[in-house]
Amino acid sequence: MATAAKRPKVAAGGSLAEDGRADALSGFLDWCEKVGLELSPKVYVSKEGTVSDYGLLAREDLQIGEVLFTIPRAALLSQHTTSIRSLLEKDQASLESQSGWVPLLLSLLHEYTASNSHWRPYFSLWPDFSSLDHPMFWPEEERVRLLQGTGILEAVDKDLANIQLEYTSIILPFMESHLDLFDPKLHTPELYRRLVAFVMAYSFQEPLDEEDEDEKEPNPPMMVPMADILNHVANHNANLEYSLECLKMVTTQPISKGHEIFNTYGQMANWQLMHMYGFAEPYPGNTDDTADIQMVTVRRAALQGASTEAERQLVSEQWDFLCQLEMVGEEGAFVIGWEEVLTEEELSMTLKVLCMAAEEFKEFKEHEGWEEDTEDEESFTLSNETIPRLKASWKKLLHDSALLTLESYSSDLKAEQDLLNDKVAYGKLSPREQRALQVRYGQKRILHQLLELTS
Repeated sequence: MATAAKRPKVAAGGSLAEDGRADALSGFLDWCEKVGLELSPKVYVSKEGTVSDYGLLAREDLQIGEVLFTIPRAALLSQHTTSIRSLLEKDQASLESQSGWVPLLLSLLHEYTASNSHWRPYFSLWPDFSSLDHPMFWPEEERVRLLQGTGILEAVDKDLANIQLEYTSIILPFMESHLDLFDPKLHTPELYRRLVAFVMAYSFQEPLDEEDEDEKEPNPPMMVPMADILNHVANHNANLEYSLECLKMVTTQPISKGHEIFNTYGQMANWQLMHMYGFAEPYPGNTDDTADIQMVTVRRAALQGASTEAERQLVSEQWDFLCQLEMVGEEGAFVIGWEEVLTEEELSMTLKVLCMAAEEFKEFKEHEGWEEDTEDEESFTLSNETIPRLKASWKKLLHDSALLTLESYSSDLKAEQDLLNDKVAYGKLSPREQRALQVRYGQKRILHQLLELTS
């Protein structure tokens, strides 16, 4: 099994904190029993023997397909189960937002601070959410120093702007209309930011049925007690299943006695895990890791390769045409995985168009990007096997784009390789520095692999 990713530790180990956490866990397990959450006797919740903080472990050997726990839908915390659900329904129109999370976040603001909340024993596992260590909570200087080039800085800036906008334009007016339930001095922007991170890291979204995927909006997020205790690895051994009455965690691999049980949060690159959950899988554990090449970086590489004004003008026209075809955009990225390009249609078309001579591009444009099927590069998937067989001009543009991307980091691969290989030096790094190093290193390895494939 791959090395497991670690959520940041929750409480510093002091006896009072530990006793408090033990009481919280036993209170939570009692609550689970009362609400009809059935935990298999073959598993147990513990902080011992897990990769990070609480986790679920096997008390005895488990086979594929065993149900580890069953959660009745009434135990879920969502906009449909909260004690303020009728209020949220009545004001539904004013709570619409870009994220779609506002009704759940208002539910959490209320339930987390209400002394009589049905979910109080659940919340006691997260005293004041101080365990959340998403990059959005780091000082800006530290974020820039450790995460430059990874894509996380831009994602965090967007998050912080959206959180501020949501709080001031939606949350605050709603609270001020319902001062019998909310107090802006208690339900502060800081608490709201912590709850956004809590939803990011611990909520679940029920998948739509296949026939509804194109027509319906995604389901809103919800909190799933017990399921959110499981840690994540790419090579997971359990999975959450949904039915009308309940949710079940079911094993997907045999699990030996004493081993930890891992769920998956989806196929996520390390930068996404770091951004959304505050951790990264140590190299080479994350088989779903990716590196992004910004679309505008490929344009920059093409412009660098143009030696005359006419050639530069041609690149600009080709880029505009690709924008019209909706293949590229100013903020988009081409996603490169360990084995293949995940955005191969967009990247293939971009390489093809930006590498066309003027006459060929003119003809291609007249056909509005359509042409008869030919057995050329278009029939390739862009994979480790096929990239070396691309046209020389395509490979050069891809190579130059990877080089430009590597320049955006503040350190090089060799320095990071040395640091990872030096256990003493690595051990002296802070947890944030270690996690950021894993994110950068995985991305750079993928980009260097691309350099070799395009040499």
